[in-house]
Amino acid sequence: MTGFAAVVLEQDGEGKTEARFGRLSDSDLMDGNVTLAVRASAVNFKDGLAMTGRLPVVRRWPMVPGVDVAATVTTSEDARWRPGDEVILTGWGVGETHLGGWSERMRVSGDWLVRRPPTLSPVQAMALGTAGLTVAEGLDRLGRFGLAPADGPAVVTGAAGGVGSLAVMLLARAGWSVTAVTGRPEQAERLRRLGAAEVIGREAFAGAVKPLAHERWTVALDTVGSTVLAHVLSMLKAGGAAIACGNAAGMDLPTSVAPFILRGVSLVGVDSVHVPTARREAIWSRLADIVDRDRLAAMTRVIGLPEAIDAARRIADGGIAGRTVVAIGDR
Repeated sequence: MTGFAAVVLEQDGEGKTEARFGRLSDSDLMDGNVTLAVRASAVNFKDGLAMTGRLPVVRRWPMVPGVDVAATVTTSEDARWRPGDEVILTGWGVGETHLGGWSERMRVSGDWLVRRPPTLSPVQAMALGTAGLTVAEGLDRLGRFGLAPADGPAVVTGAAGGVGSLAVMLLARAGWSVTAVTGRPEQAERLRRLGAAEVIGREAFAGAVKPLAHERWTVALDTVGSTVLAHVLSMLKAGGAAIACGNAAGMDLPTSVAPFILRGVSLVGVDSVHVPTARREAIWSRLADIVDRDRLAAMTRVIGLPEAIDAARRIADGGIAGRTVVAIGDR
């Protein structure tokens, strides 16, 4: 058998996305100056959207999904990288415009790579992945406001998902009292083990959004968007801040100016796709230092490449909690 294994997305004549587990050859690889042997990837919500075609994530056909990659350099025309180097790749259009990580082999630009911290295995790095990068960048943004755990509690929406679970874990690790919000009550005990002081359902965020509601939290990390984020903004304490990093409930935001002009609340967005390389390196170094390996392992499921198609469909339907790592090569 020649070539290498990969998950491939294609469009049929009616524009419907079809997925298959098959094989590609080196001639299918895209332009780049570094070739990688992929060791692990992950299943992200964006991969689920690409798999189901619910949003136009994929902008090049055929496509290999997988926006997160842990790999070993096999050949390089970039002086910064040598065969044997262990690297991480997240963002930069991988899995959207450039063939992604659900493949045994990739060819990419050396500009997109950062070194994998030696204290993180490929599976651990992918258990963090884009989700960990997003949360760490969000926590850094919160720190720039001078906010600290002594100022009041934090809230995480969509807490059972990958980004939300990591947010609960990392906020708790930093000393925050964390309220985890989830529509999956069966995940409550798992969220408490990750560090949540309180687990509540979505009921508090139902109904019409008030311009201002009872002040409950100092900081928020929202993975849901839409009316949930609008409710959260109305409940933040004066001078509080919310990080927006997801749209699981929709792209709209039916809020008012009241939280911003009457309580001085701040809303900050995090884009993890185009984070500068130096910044990525600093974030990965910090994650390697602070992450609780036992808690990370407890929230992570490891699957094989053929199982990734079903996992992507399930994550798009809200059927996956925590993080799912796709083990591809030697881990």
